[in-house]
Amino acid sequence: MDSVECLVIGAGVVGLGVARALARRGREVVIAEAANLIGSETSSRNSEVIHAGIYYPAGSLKAKLCIEGKQALYAYCEERHVSHRRCGKLIVATDDGQISDLEAIRTKAETNGVMDMEWLTREQALAMEPQLHCVAALFSPSTGIIDSHGLMLAYQGEAEDHGAMLALGAPVIRGDAMNDGIVIETGGADPMKLKAKIVVNSAGFAAQGIAAKIKGVRPESIPGCYYAKGNYFVLSGVKVPFSRLIYPIPTPGGLGTHVTIDMGGQMRFGPDVEWIDAIDYTVDPKRGESFYEAVRQYWPALPDGSIQPGYCGIRPKLSRGASKAGDDFMIQGPDENGVPGLINLFGIESPGLTASLSIGEMVADMADEMV
Repeated sequence: MDSVECLVIGAGVVGLGVARALARRGREVVIAEAANLIGSETSSRNSEVIHAGIYYPAGSLKAKLCIEGKQALYAYCEERHVSHRRCGKLIVATDDGQISDLEAIRTKAETNGVMDMEWLTREQALAMEPQLHCVAALFSPSTGIIDSHGLMLAYQGEAEDHGAMLALGAPVIRGDAMNDGIVIETGGADPMKLKAKIVVNSAGFAAQGIAAKIKGVRPESIPGCYYAKGNYFVLSGVKVPFSRLIYPIPTPGGLGTHVTIDMGGQMRFGPDVEWIDAIDYTVDPKRGESFYEAVRQYWPALPDGSIQPGYCGIRPKLSRGASKAGDDFMIQGPDENGVPGLINLFGIESPGLTASLSIGEMVADMADEMV
């Protein structure tokens, strides 16, 4: 059995961000990833948006880590030459009844410390995006887009530059809390048995299952995990009408069927919210029918037949049917889980990508206190 100082389970954007932070502090790090490539699940199946920190409850980890992470992420992308663009986004009220919702969003954003929101009249919004329909809008200039895979490669490269090692195809099959560390066994083509002083469980929607495999973890410390599938559809055969992201008023479980643009200039719609009981990455073309009605609320000129199935992602929720702000990140140490040296990351959905640097630093701080 080999020994290592820190084992990070999961090589998504947050796991790699954690490994980077630990390695930069001089810690010996191994990253165990069940898949045969990095970031193949939630980290690569999202909107690739750098969020401003607008929607989250005041005092929540989501609000704090998103705002800290946003600032750090823009600086990191400049330093490491990760493709990104601070394009901004418009949150739109499409009828007078939504004006109060827009005002509440601005208040929540300012409470969180997002002070750059701009209130736009209909005329001001249309001057920015002529094909938009709205009665008023909020403009968030600090929202942006990013190449999520490029970001993960940068995290991986920096972690490896500081001595971290990545083991792909290494699913965790069991673990055991010992007096002098945590023993983790992995399967796959090259099974490993590692004893680590610090184990960070950053396995996304698999995190609860992995925590349950580690003997000694208090069962009551493991929250439920609910799968919120988000389907994306892409614009096809039509010139992209917007240069900024367009968001409607949020809906239960998500931020509404919004418009994002990737670094290649392709426009996509989504995600919607589809509650599922098992992992399933197929996109039902019939769901696109509901997208037309949702998108035409703010883009009436959307032509028939121009929405095509794209891809989908799965968000790990801590409760089913909660509003977007209903569940906070759960970053749980030994006081909660009962295992010295174990840090569990539960419910790390959006804005996990934006917050990945700040989550990494928070976990590294926790590790410093344990060693």
